Amino acid sequence: MIMTVAQLLKHDFKKGPLSFYDSNGNERYWEDSTGYWHIKEYDYNNNRIYFETSNGYIEDNRPKPSCEGKVVEIDGKTYKLVELNK
Repeated sequence: MIMTVAQLLKHDFKKGPLSFYDSNGNERYWEDSTGYWHIKEYDYNNNRIYFETSNGYIEDNRPKPSCEGKVVEIDGKTYKLVELNK
């Protein structure tokens, strides 16, 4: 059985929903007594870049890693990767 964070922590919902915040005051996790939760991630400028809910909704605006300059070997040949969509 998969447990929610509140279940793991044995949170008392009579005191309200469970919330966690980062050092900048951004809400990172929230859960209510029904088991619904959402998580958020923020960039260095406190812009929300990721949002996920317990019902499967995901908004992902995190920067994608670049392959620019990476080297791969395929069948004994070495290739340097470049970004095509800059």
